[in-house]
Amino acid sequence: MHSNHLLVEEPIRMASILEPSKASFFPAMTKIVGTLGPNSRSIEVISACLKAGMSVARFDFSLGDLEYHQETLENLKGAIKSTKKLCAVMLDTAGPELTVVNKSEQPISLKADETVTLTPDEGQEASSEVFPINFDGLSKAVKKGDTIFIGQYLFTGSETTSVWLEVDQVKGDDVVCVVKNSATLTGSLFTLHAAQIHIDLPTLSDKDKEVISTWGVKNKIDFLSLSFTRHAEDVREAREFLCKLGDLSQTQIFAKIESEEGLTHFDEILQEADGIIFSRGNLGIDLPPEKVFLFQKVVVHKCNMAGKPAVVTRVVDSMTDNLRPTRAEATDVANAVLDGTDAILLGAETLRGLYPIETISTVGRICAEAEKVFNQDLYFKRTVKFVGEPMSHLESIASSAVRAAIKVKASVIICFTSSGRAARLIAKYRPTMPVLSVVIPRLKTNQLKWSFSGAFEARQSLIVRGLFPMLADPRHPAESTNASNESVLKVALDHGKASGIVKSHDRVVICQKVGDASVVKIIELED
Repeated sequence: MHSNHLLVEEPIRMASILEPSKASFFPAMTKIVGTLGPNSRSIEVISACLKAGMSVARFDFSLGDLEYHQETLENLKGAIKSTKKLCAVMLDTAGPELTVVNKSEQPISLKADETVTLTPDEGQEASSEVFPINFDGLSKAVKKGDTIFIGQYLFTGSETTSVWLEVDQVKGDDVVCVVKNSATLTGSLFTLHAAQIHIDLPTLSDKDKEVISTWGVKNKIDFLSLSFTRHAEDVREAREFLCKLGDLSQTQIFAKIESEEGLTHFDEILQEADGIIFSRGNLGIDLPPEKVFLFQKVVVHKCNMAGKPAVVTRVVDSMTDNLRPTRAEATDVANAVLDGTDAILLGAETLRGLYPIETISTVGRICAEAEKVFNQDLYFKRTVKFVGEPMSHLESIASSAVRAAIKVKASVIICFTSSGRAARLIAKYRPTMPVLSVVIPRLKTNQLKWSFSGAFEARQSLIVRGLFPMLADPRHPAESTNASNESVLKVALDHGKASGIVKSHDRVVICQKVGDASVVKIIELED
């Protein structure tokens, strides 16, 4: 890791700190993934979330059944239609998640130094003495002195709403633990995390496969969040499974790193995955607290250099119940942006939080402020150096487009693309201005029916920092024989004007294919 890793543009005028934040069509270049649930599934609330800046909706299948999530998704479609804001869909698998079911839903109080028994006998009622769990192999995986965390949704780190247990003894299939802190657990389902322990369960469970092959296929999901990814083989197996489902062969797989095992095999996982989600909930308790910042900086840097989206979770936990984040959380969001993060993922904050819309809006404003002082010059030089020479043709065009846009102070970069790859490469160099990714559909066939590609490619841009997609009319080709694809360009510029990012006399950098060649050109808009 480089010693100059903190990317802050110098100098920052103190007066600018007191200036009010300006509202804009794009709240921030950094994207926001919102988890839809009990407090955020009505058309009204989802519409407000989209307007506030949410560009990816996450459906967490650890909670709720297919019917529940389908109803939420239909509401999302209604909200997209009414707001005219694009939104991608992410299916988050349950994976090998260990849970405690509290059938009575009565609060359970635990006192420090008392004991509680974890048992695979799920017929038992959860109480302060016994926790029935959904895994019969825990007694074989743990030993005396091991640490186990339990909390609602995920272990929060709060000493009053989550509990830290230490294994005292193993009795047959049962695990007897000493309670290390007094806490009251509420809700019907608690998540259990055994720190630095290998859990011998498949990454893609039978339940996950059923959800993907029914709900996922029906709704043509854009992203699969692969929970508890531990090896590159996990991603390969998931990809193989998706490819067998036909319609999901284009679905991108985001490996969710939430254990020391996943971190150990991170480099090979990154090679296989389309993007990475750093689950700071579980991984943040697998690692010593003083190491958490280090893994975030190293991992985001590796994702940036690979040109793959990096998504960070658990940034404003306190906003689940409060209208404002803590000072530390606000700083944490900004630091994630300065590290190079593509997207912030909100979990409990929007799922069951009291202020889902305000949370998205607040996080977006913090991201926008951090982007203003992001040291793009240092980042650009470092990325070019990492890529090395000779550059590939596409990499060279992408970096040249960004360099040109910065030199001429362009207000936007417009990239014509059919696969989305060229636009993602431009975004990899983190230009200071938005990149309008104009996806031009291609006609394709599977010998049974003809269809246009493009919808997947457009929506999958919605998790990449700085990329703002639009789907062009399929009658206009992605490759043009003349030097300017006039009609599509006019549509893109009109969209830019309507969005407030392009105005008269602005300079615009355009990246497109002309015949077999890729061209970067600069135009100045007239009145």
